Parts: sequence; C-alpha cells; structure tokens
Amino acid sequence: MQRARILVADDEDGIRFLLRELLTKEGYQVEEAKDGEEAVAKMRQNEFDLAILDIKMPKLDGIEVLKQLKKSNPNLIVLMITAFGTQRIAINAIREGAYDYFSKPFDVEELRIIIRRGLEKRRLLDQIHNLRDVLSKEYQFDRIIGGSAEMQEVYCLIRKVITNDVTILIQGESGTGKELVAQAIHYHGYRKNKPFVKVNCVAIPETLLESEMFGHEKGSFTGAFSQKIGKFEQAEGGTLFLDEIGDMPLALQAKLLRVLQEREIERVGGTKTVKVDIRIITSTNINLIKAVEEKTFREDLYFRINVLPIYLPPLRQRHDDITLLVDHFINYYNGKLQKNIQGVSKEVMDMFMRYSWPGNIREMENLIQRAMILSASNLINADCLPSGLKSLSEYGDDQELMEDFSIPLAKKLQTIADRIEKRVIITALAKASYKRQESADLLGISRKSLHNKMLKYNLFE
Repeated sequence: MQRARILVADDEDGIRFLLRELLTKEGYQVEEAKDGEEAVAKMRQNEFDLAILDIKMPKLDGIEVLKQLKKSNPNLIVLMITAFGTQRIAINAIREGAYDYFSKPFDVEELRIIIRRGLEKRRLLDQIHNLRDVLSKEYQFDRIIGGSAEMQEVYCLIRKVITNDVTILIQGESGTGKELVAQAIHYHGYRKNKPFVKVNCVAIPETLLESEMFGHEKGSFTGAFSQKIGKFEQAEGGTLFLDEIGDMPLALQAKLLRVLQEREIERVGGTKTVKVDIRIITSTNINLIKAVEEKTFREDLYFRINVLPIYLPPLRQRHDDITLLVDHFINYYNGKLQKNIQGVSKEVMDMFMRYSWPGNIREMENLIQRAMILSASNLINADCLPSGLKSLSEYGDDQELMEDFSIPLAKKLQTIADRIEKRVIITALAKASYKRQESADLLGISRKSLHNKMLKYNLFE
C-alpha cells in the first residue's frame, strides 16, 4: 500500500524537525516548507494527502495558503498549527475548509489521532470521487445504443435538457431504457455530484409509498419507532426519479402536485415544512392522456410533469438498431462471462429482425446473455435460443397460405388462428420473462390453460 504523503509548512525549524521525525516513524512520507510561498510551490509540484500549516508564516500566512491549496485540491486534508491566543483564527480557518487545528505545544498522541482521522476522511473522499467518475462514465450517452433517426431525436432532447432543471417525462414501453436516460441526464448535468434517487411507484406498496417519498415522524403511525427521511430529502441538491408515475395512487398524486408547485414537503405525521432543492424526472409505460380521460391520473399533475416529454421507441420500431445492440451486448458480456463470442448466425439475426421484442432492450440483453452462456462455439446459433423464439422460423407466410386454394377454408382459418395464438403466447411469455403465472395473467387465462397451450405448440424448453 502506498504511504500517505504529508506536507509540513512552518517557519520554525524545531517544529518542522519534530513533526518530520514523528510522522516518519508513523510510516508517512514527509516534505517540508519553511514559508507559505514554498508550501504552495511544493503542492503544485507534488500530490499530497494531508498538509500541516502554521497560521503565522512569512510571505503567505497559513490562511492564504489554505485557500490556495483547497482551490487546487478540494479533497486535501489541512491541519492548522496555532499558537496560544490564536484559536479564533484557527476556527476561521476551519470555516475556510481546514479539517482541524492543534495548539503549540501540542500533545503527540492527540496529533497522531487527528492525522489518522484526517487521512481516513481523505480516503473516503477519494472513494466518493472515484465512484462519481465511474458513474459518469457508466452513464455516458454511448450506453444508450442506437443510430436510428428515432434515437437521434432522443439524443438531441437529452442534450437540450442537461443544462436546465425542466421537469421531464420519459415515456416508453417496459425495457426501452427509461431509467438509463434519466441517469444520463443527471450524471451529465450540474447536479451530477449530488444524489440520484429512484422511487419505483409500482414496487412499493400503496400504504408505504407516502412514507417512502416524504418520510415520517416518530410515532406518526404504528411501527414508526423513529423519524425517517424520505426520498425527496435524500435527493437534496440532486435528482429524484419517479419511475412508473402513472401507477401512483390518486391521493398521493395531489401531494406530489403540491411539492412540484411549492418545492417543499411535510413528513407523514409532521407539521413543519421542509424546503427541497431537487430536479424531478418521471417515467411511465402507460398512456397518461388515456389515464387522465379515465380519471386514474390527475390532469393538472400531467401538465405539470409533461413540460418536456422524451419518447423512447420500442425495439420493433427501430430495426436499424438491432445489429448495433446485439454487437454491444456480445462485447459487454464477453468480458463479464470470459467468453469469445464473435456474433450470431444469419438464422438467429433473421429471427431477431422478425421478432416483436415485447420486452424490448432488456429482453434482448437477457436473451443474449443466456445464449452466450449456453453456446459451445464462438457463434450464437438457433439452438441457444428459447424454443418460443426459435418457433418464429416455423411460422411461414400467411399470405402464401391464404392464396393456396388446395387447402379447405376451415383448415386454412384454423391454421392461421393457431399461428396467431402461438405468437400471442410467445409474446406474453417473453414479456413475463417466461414466468408461467405472470404470462397466464397477461393472457387472461389460467396457468393450467397456458400449460396445455404450451404443450400444443411445443413451447417448453
């Protein structure tokens, strides 16, 4: 492990010697400066983890050195040395960004503890900084794959909204990448160093959603044993992403509308208002205009969140992007799975082009990952795909069937009906990630009926 580097700046030779001996024995690398100007010069030449500055120094005093060092390296931990009677100046230094101060003559053990704590804080600050760098790279636009005209329009809108706080409504089917767009907007905007907080309005039970969003006070309801800070306060200074807002209960919609108007909240069971400074991004996979007409979504809230809508087209409407997405996921999972898959066969690509992708990009990602695990060669073949998807190649052309008058009408109609039913069942299975009960619910049939139809059409793996 690399040793921590510490700069000691003091005009007293004895103090510098004492600190150098003490810190070197602790295992630190130590550099010295005899005045403020030399301290600033050494900081520009080298990277330090911590600096110890005397407040009273020639040329530049400790406070001015502190300001310059923090400006060039905000994560630098700075300790101030103060003589008797200058504690007030040291407190001012803390307001300017110093971590702590100690007085002459100083207690050696106390100094050791302060330095260790300061370096631990520096380590945590560096971790946070590195994490933000990773997140910023993780959510670059190049993770939103697509070269089609529809996606170029999406990119254009994202770039326009990054620099302002306009409320955004991202619309699109499940699996189209709505959360990815929300993250890209946040991590490329001026709020990127603040939290990105997500609330899934579907996953949280209605009885808990209000507390989850706004927080609650101790004793506000049974089980509220302590105060809880809600998502709005957790997102302070950053972005709150309300995923699937179309499923939010009407009673909570009214409270959300007030927050959007007033920019303040009240915790459940509380009486004090709390101001919030956040950006709101919402998403939905339902038609909100229809929901407004059906009185399941407030019209005034719809207009409030729909300041700038971004529509993400389903994958079936952007066939030009399928090849790009397939290559992207293969390259990505080659590293994750330690594989060397070169691509997909022509037969598989033809299937992908004909498939409706009800689960959109998320479904494709899962499908590619599964196929790569099963593949015994460097090419994904049809035998690596779910049987439901493979059966697409067996559909044939309905137009040819209708024009073949050697087949009796009743048999012809039954064949077409079976093909359509099979496609619908495959679509439901894919949308529900092949979970039988969820697929049956989507189709409005019993699990047993679904089982029988899967047997009929040979849809089992």
